[in-house]
This record gives sequence, C-alpha cells and structure tokens, in this order.
Amino acid sequence: MSDRHEHSHSHDHTPAHEHGHRHRHDREHRHGLRHRMGHLLAPHSHETADKVDSALESSARGMRALWVSLAVLGATALAQAAVVAVSGSVALLGDTVHNTADALTAVPLGIAFVLGRRAATRRFTYGYGRAEDLAGLVIVLTIAASAAFAGWTAVDRLLDPRPVAHVPVVAVAALVGFAGNEWVARYRMRVGRSIGSAALVADGLHARTDGFTSLAVLLGAGGSALGWQLADPVVGLLITAAIALVLRDAAREVFRRVLDAVDPALVDRAERALTEVPGVRGVGELRLRWIGHRLRAEVAVVVDGDATVREAHRIAVDAEHALLHAVPRLTAALVHADPEPAPGESDPHLPLAHHVAA
Repeated sequence: MSDRHEHSHSHDHTPAHEHGHRHRHDREHRHGLRHRMGHLLAPHSHETADKVDSALESSARGMRALWVSLAVLGATALAQAAVVAVSGSVALLGDTVHNTADALTAVPLGIAFVLGRRAATRRFTYGYGRAEDLAGLVIVLTIAASAAFAGWTAVDRLLDPRPVAHVPVVAVAALVGFAGNEWVARYRMRVGRSIGSAALVADGLHARTDGFTSLAVLLGAGGSALGWQLADPVVGLLITAAIALVLRDAAREVFRRVLDAVDPALVDRAERALTEVPGVRGVGELRLRWIGHRLRAEVAVVVDGDATVREAHRIAVDAEHALLHAVPRLTAALVHADPEPAPGESDPHLPLAHHVAA
C-alpha cells in the first residue's frame, strides 16, 4: 500500500487468520487488574467457531420461544373455540381469531431464525440475519390488521347490539385468553431482548394486544350481564385504541431496526472502550448496525503517524478486541487505522473526496 499507515482491518477470526487474541493476553496488564479478573472469571475466545456457536445458541433460544408460545397460544385458542361453539359469542369468536393469528406469527419468525443460521454467501455477504427485520414488518402488519378487525367488530356491535349468552363461561374463557397471551407476551419479550431480536419483541407486544382483547370480552360480558348491551362495543373501541398504542411502539422498534438505528448508549460505550486502547490517539467515524440479533461495527481510529504497518495492525487488533468486550452481542468489527496528521501534511483521504455524495 502507498501509505503504510492507511490500514484497514477486518476480523472474522477465521483459523487461517489467527490474530492471537489469547497469546496477546500477556499485554493485558496495561488494562488493569479489573480486565484480568474478567478473563479469569469469564474465560472466552473470539474465534469463528465460538461466534457461530453463540449465534446458533441465540437462534435456538428464539426458536424455542416460538415453539413454546405457539403451543400455549394454540391451547388457549382451542379452549376458547370450544366455548364459542357452546355460547355463540361473537366477541369471543373475534378474540379466538386474534389468538390464532398471534400463534401463526411464529411462522415468519421461525423462518427468519432458520435463515439466520445459514452461512454468508457471495451474494448475501452479510448472511441472512436481516430476515428478522422482514419478519418484524410482517408482525407489525398483523398487529395493524388485528387492531382494524377489533375496531370493525366493536363498531358493528355498537350499531347492532346483541346480548351475550352464557356470560360466566365466556368470562372464564376471556380470563384464559388473557392469561395465555400475557404469559406468552412476557416470555417472548424477555427472550427477544436477551438475544437482541426486535422481531421477537414485537411479536411479544402483539401477544399483549390479544390479551387486551380478551379483557375487552370479559368487561363487555360483565356489562351485558348487568343489562348494558352497549358495554361490549364501547369497551371494544377503548381496547382498539390501546392496541393502536402498542402498534405504534412495535412499529417504531421494528422500523428503527430496518433503518439501522442503535441505542446511542452503545455508541458511547464503544467510543469509551476505544479511547482506552493503548496506541489509539483518537476515534473517528464509528458505525454500529444490527444484522438480525447480532451487531457489527465499523470504526476509524487515529494512531501515531510514525507507526509501522505492523504496529498499526496490532493497535487495530487491540481496538477490535476492546470492542468485542465492551459491546454486547458484537460479533465482528472493521477497524481502519488513520495516521495522526502532521503539520502541513495534506489529508490522505483527499483523493476520495469526489466520491462522497453531496
């Protein structure tokens, strides 16, 4: 290369490209006792096999969450369907349809998790992790459809009030529907946040919307039992508004992920880790992006202008190592080493200026 300090460094930690993270631990005394104790208490490796195992483990947890929630919601829907057949409750029928739709949202997520396990190709060089974002969009559309259906049902019942038969049985079925949906919602969101899957979190929010619908059935049935036939549609409209709020939160989370948004606190955390790396004299452009439920980073660091290529390479390796420790679920980083500018020296990136979009 023409400029010995223009060093672009990308790690996928393949066996053919051993950067010796473990054999460099003899230098870790510069990072303090706290860092060394972290290695003793939580031994690890940053090689490809370990990262693949971590990715498969997180995908396996996601698949397990989907299967468990599918079983719980399927059983809930079947129990409610039996009550619908006995009572003829239209409101409970709508709730049963919602629960069935919620269970079926496991299908696009399951496909996304399976695709996410596939290795990168020459066409999909980043792999298939972004399939989760597509699944998240499908789930948002499903929530929107549920809200529209709930609203339409409530308006129809408001215009054409009808009594609810077998109120006690319907009330029990509504409680079963709420309990099943709320348990699944909490489980999906907990696992989704744990593995970094926005789509699974959105799916959990969808389950919560169906729980609200179950409560609407319960409250509406109670109002009907007291002789107020408009109770069911009025409560249904209120729950539709609540579903719309949940839809807003789910859509915001999924669309942020589609647009490569990350928590600014992660950027701050990464910058702090880089500034503590020996040899790094400054941190330039830093980018983080989600690919599925895993993070990748791109960053430029400033090094001594008189450093050799080997020295700049070592600093880049240490910088990536620090990022892997500091940023949760980060699996790879591209580190570019820039020489510290000397007085009167032109910007080495000047030849690239005309390629930058206005």
